[in-house]
Amino acid sequence: MANRRAAPDGTKPDGTTRDGTVHVVGAGLAGLSAAVRLVGAGRKVVVHEAARHAGGRCRSYFEPALGLRIDNGNHLVLSGNKAAFAYLDAIGARDKLQGPDHAEFAFADVATGERWTLRINDGRLPWWIFSGERRVPGSKATDYLALAKLLTAKPGQTITDVIGAHGALYDRLWQPVLLSALNTDPKEACAVLAGAVVRESLALGGKACRPMVAADGLATAFVDPALAHLEARGAPVRFGQRLRRLVLADDRVAALDLGDDGQIELRAGDGVVLAVPPQVARMIVPDLTAPGEFRAIVNAHYKVAATGVPPLQGVVGGVVEWLFAFPDRLSVTISAGDRLLETPREELAKLIWREVAALTGMSAEAMPPWQIVREIRATFAATPAQEKLRPGARTRWPNLWLAGDWTATGLPATIEGAIRSGHT
Repeated sequence: MANRRAAPDGTKPDGTTRDGTVHVVGAGLAGLSAAVRLVGAGRKVVVHEAARHAGGRCRSYFEPALGLRIDNGNHLVLSGNKAAFAYLDAIGARDKLQGPDHAEFAFADVATGERWTLRINDGRLPWWIFSGERRVPGSKATDYLALAKLLTAKPGQTITDVIGAHGALYDRLWQPVLLSALNTDPKEACAVLAGAVVRESLALGGKACRPMVAADGLATAFVDPALAHLEARGAPVRFGQRLRRLVLADDRVAALDLGDDGQIELRAGDGVVLAVPPQVARMIVPDLTAPGEFRAIVNAHYKVAATGVPPLQGVVGGVVEWLFAFPDRLSVTISAGDRLLETPREELAKLIWREVAALTGMSAEAMPPWQIVREIRATFAATPAQEKLRPGARTRWPNLWLAGDWTATGLPATIEGAIRSGHT
């Protein structure tokens, strides 16, 4: 959009004008980042959100079972995520993320009790792999060279097609890290997407790999400052407005049908950014090709303060995959958690707590107050087949664009991908 010239009357090739209004449908991170970018360019913006809150799958809420404000899921941002930090800078929230000064990742094996810390040096030359104290126990420096193959992966290949699925390095690093990045088992996950993650993180050295966490909650970092930023610039966010239908006429979006909330007629210079989940977009946009297969994420929260526990810890050898330690709770994330969707909640909470207790030295019998949060459609399945279905931002209607981590961002469904889609 920004690189295309406007006509003498101010009309852009996409049919919008600077005096026109851009209607952003959806106040998740993709929609919020699009809105923030647009108001920064001087455009008039209105955001419509079906729910009573913003943030989509990246939100915070008060959980009565714990008496705490928690996130629906645990997310982290890497220090090399340029779009995410550009967004945080725009809304004045960069300081809401916290992390180590260097790329360090604590790991534990609940099956053997072994612990280690992965320490990646800051520069691009990966000398850390030659240090037994910095790399994964049981791995050799030459084992790490296989990861470079992902940078030249071909469409249709899975991660394990490229790097195999055996050895200590795969079991203790590549499998848990790439599983969490793509939320899809590496044996079926798209190698091209994995290569994109590596290209923007490990390939750039430790400076791009520092794990950054919103210690005070996702909403405090990514959502509330964005809402304040938009409000201060006259861009309203209208909650409880569900888009029922796009009224299409003369090869453009002519109106937004909001059901009981009425219909918004679009003027000649207006535009629409549709930033909704793919299953919703497919119902609204005729003949839209989009991912239709999804993977779940399971999160467990325990109201307990733990001392001596790393803020972030990778876990192998059990059910737990990542353990986050906050001042008032311990939280667990399990990617590609579809296998756990039918497990009774209390049984699952006890199963996870036994591993958390072993990791933290707490009593496995004295389980604290807990909550299980299962996001059934957390992300699209990052398989080669689903990757082919991701649409670009532009549609055949000149004043309609798509945004969301499920669009063709070049990345898996991550915070960085969602924000990048909004910027696009």
